[in-house]
Amino acid sequence: MKTLIVALGGNALIKFGEEGTTEEQFRNLRTPIRQIAELSKEYNIIITHGNGPQVGNLLLQQEATNEVTKRPLGILVAETQGQIGYMIESTLDEELMRLNIDVEKLFLTVLTYVQVDPEDPAFKHPTKPIGPAYSEPEPGFVKTPKGWRRVVPSPKPIKIYQWREIEKLIQENFIVIACGGGGIPVIKDGRRLQGVEAVIDKDLASAKLGQQVGADILLIATDVEYVALNYKKPNQRNLLNLSISDVKKYLKEGQFPTGNMGPKMEAVINFLESGGEKAIITSIENIKVALHGKTGTQIYK
Repeated sequence: MKTLIVALGGNALIKFGEEGTTEEQFRNLRTPIRQIAELSKEYNIIITHGNGPQVGNLLLQQEATNEVTKRPLGILVAETQGQIGYMIESTLDEELMRLNIDVEKLFLTVLTYVQVDPEDPAFKHPTKPIGPAYSEPEPGFVKTPKGWRRVVPSPKPIKIYQWREIEKLIQENFIVIACGGGGIPVIKDGRRLQGVEAVIDKDLASAKLGQQVGADILLIATDVEYVALNYKKPNQRNLLNLSISDVKKYLKEGQFPTGNMGPKMEAVINFLESGGEKAIITSIENIKVALHGKTGTQIYK
C-alpha cells in the first residue's frame, strides 16, 4: 500500500471560539480520525499534528504560579506529544473497533525530536509568538492582536531522528502518530543532543519525515477546503489543481503569506521535490473525499 501522511492543523482539536475543553477536543478529533481509520484500509498512515493551543496553555499555566519550576519549551512540546497522542490513540481505537479492523491495525505514538541547525538564520530573527499575551512589552516580545507576546525562532527541520523506527512500524502495519507540534527541536553538541528554545513548523517537519520514509502522499488538513488566490478578497479564486511551478510563481507574487499558507506551500514543494507523488491541502472535514480527488487543492510535480 502507498504511504500517506496526514498533517492535522490545530482546528482538528480546538475550533475557533471554543474554550478548548477536553470534551471539545475529543469531539472535534472524531471528524478527522474517523476518516483516517477508514483510509487505513487503503493506505499506510502517519498522523502528524500541531500543538499551538496546548503548548500555549502549558506556558500560561507556568506563568500563573511560582510554586513549580519553569520547564523549557522542548519539555513542553514533549508533554503535548504525549497528551495529544493519547487523545488521537483513544479516538482511533474506537473508530478501528467500529470498523472491525482493530485487530488488523495497530497504532503507536512516537516521541519525536528533530535536528535543527544552530546557525539557522531564524535564531537571529525570532518570529513565532508563543504563550500568554501581556499588556506591556518585555525584552523579546512583539505586539500581536492579542497583546504583547514572547517570540521564539522557527528553524527549518534538518532530520527527523526517529525516521527508521517509524519506517519499521509502518512495515509492521502500524498507524504512526509522530512529529507532534513539529517535533522537539534539538541541536548536536558533540555526541549529545541538546534541546533549544524554538518551534518547528509541523508541515515542514511532516514533509521532511515524508522524504525520509519515502511517503507517497502528503495531505495537509486545515481550516479551508481549497487553497485560494486573493484570499478573503472579493476576487478570491479557489485552486483545484496546481503544479510545483504554479506554487513557486504564486509564492513569489506574495499570494501565500508567511503566517498563513506560506509554510504549507513550502512543505509541499519540499515533499514533491524530494520524491513525493502528490500533495493535497483541504479542510479537516474533507480528508477522505479530497484524497479520492473530489475536493481540495491537488498539487503535483
